[in-house]
Amino acid sequence: MTGPSGVRADKQERNRYAALAFCWGDLVFELDSAGTVVFCAGPLTEFTGRTGEAVTGQPFLELMAPSDAPALTRFLKTTRARGRVDGEVVHLRRGASALLPVQISGYCMDERFYVALRLQSSKPLPAEAAADTGLSDPDAFSRQASRRIKDLERQGRQAEITVLDLAGLSGLSETLSERDSAELLSSVGHCLSQSSLAGDTATRIGGDSFGLVHESSLDVAALQAHLLEAVQAAAPAGAAVEIARSTMAMDAAREVSEQDLAKGLMYALGAFQKKSGSDFNISALTDNMSTLFSQGITEIRDFRRILSERSFVMALQPIVDTKSGAVHHFEALCRFNPALPDQSPYRHITFAEETGLIHEFDLAVAVKVVQWLRKMPVNNRKFSVAVNISGFSIGVPDYVQGIHELLRSNPWVEDRLMFEITESARMSDLEAANDFIQGLRRLGYKVCLDDFGAGAASFQYLSALEVDVVKIDGSAVRNAQRGPKGRAFLSALTELCARLGVETIAEMIDSPEGLRFVRDCRCNYVQGFLFGKPSRNVNDFSPLPNIELFR
Repeated sequence: MTGPSGVRADKQERNRYAALAFCWGDLVFELDSAGTVVFCAGPLTEFTGRTGEAVTGQPFLELMAPSDAPALTRFLKTTRARGRVDGEVVHLRRGASALLPVQISGYCMDERFYVALRLQSSKPLPAEAAADTGLSDPDAFSRQASRRIKDLERQGRQAEITVLDLAGLSGLSETLSERDSAELLSSVGHCLSQSSLAGDTATRIGGDSFGLVHESSLDVAALQAHLLEAVQAAAPAGAAVEIARSTMAMDAAREVSEQDLAKGLMYALGAFQKKSGSDFNISALTDNMSTLFSQGITEIRDFRRILSERSFVMALQPIVDTKSGAVHHFEALCRFNPALPDQSPYRHITFAEETGLIHEFDLAVAVKVVQWLRKMPVNNRKFSVAVNISGFSIGVPDYVQGIHELLRSNPWVEDRLMFEITESARMSDLEAANDFIQGLRRLGYKVCLDDFGAGAASFQYLSALEVDVVKIDGSAVRNAQRGPKGRAFLSALTELCARLGVETIAEMIDSPEGLRFVRDCRCNYVQGFLFGKPSRNVNDFSPLPNIELFR
């Protein structure tokens, strides 16, 4: 093929190939021969806090952890020599204080690099490379600690929680050899676990902060001295670590169940991790931890009340056929303040996810939607509604049992109810998740995968999970509209889905231009403010706003 049009076609084909060849990646970059970013596809802002425009023209290595620079330099050199390389796990910078582990893969064509990054964990690591202390992660710690605290309580004995900040530990660790660093952190972990209840209730909260649950009789000053000895044994001359500590009695634990105690601890530790590193005052740690724990318990009780009283409401937003303008179905969106219908439920949903209450909420929403459908004429099939399921809920037996009981009790909703899986990154066992999905599909229910193209629901999930529909994340749609490469990427994505027999929904379509764009990219359906904001009144969409765009 020759001539300018032939060159353009070759370039578009190359871009399509780049998108499809690295379809398992959450982020895809094109780099020039010097390693400078030319183009990026995927949820860069969600992962790093930086936009595609901000990183375009910047060295790719500046997006990654400085400690990975030698490995990445070798990776690019090897990719140029071999053409294609599947690399190791490296770390994407998330702001100045955190890293995201990613697997890297790449190929080189015409002195251009195409690099794909695949997220290995949705939880950021401290920027100071996290070596293993042998301690439980905060989630496991919260569950173990709540059990041990309640056991001690039944024996008439008092538990306490101590948080320690070993300022300078990470910096010291970086100055040591890999072996000496591992020995140092292992010694710190050993000291903490040996002082904790049953030897299994200590955790690294984040950075240089640690926590442990122990009996009130523990000599915390002696523990601090042991930790300093461990540090001094590994430290080169002149290196110093300062330890600040604070202890809180777990009196409030008597007032709550073991389950809610675990959730309160999870909330407090998560909030502490967010606060530390900003203007958090370690000297006021006791008051802060106590406040955070009490706040968590209070919010858990309030949220449980909302669930039990069903005091939230459902708003509906239409999903519209791009060819005919017909409403295919509605998505049910939760609103916690009926007086403020446009207020985002983000804070409540995030709280439910952070405290492990999301599966109870997901089930309550499904019940609420079934109740709404029951009010509609039984023989009227035009009202089909999608309800959200967090990827976390799929792995919770109580949710799985509850949703199947709901469906068995209401077989008439088979062709009036759909399920939309959100927060797919929380699905740790994709085989089990697919079994759950196929269970719903065998009963006649369609399943949609949300956040597609935004990392949380990457092509990895599409290859592992058999679904009926994918919803392309709004940020991915908007990024795709910024240039011809984005159009090529989105078109390749919809083509791949079509070949798999999976329909596509483009999210956040708020303008006629956006509608034309996703039509050209062959998306099947659209959702966005162009066809109305979420509303409790389904009649607001009859007739559909802007229906003239389809005539």
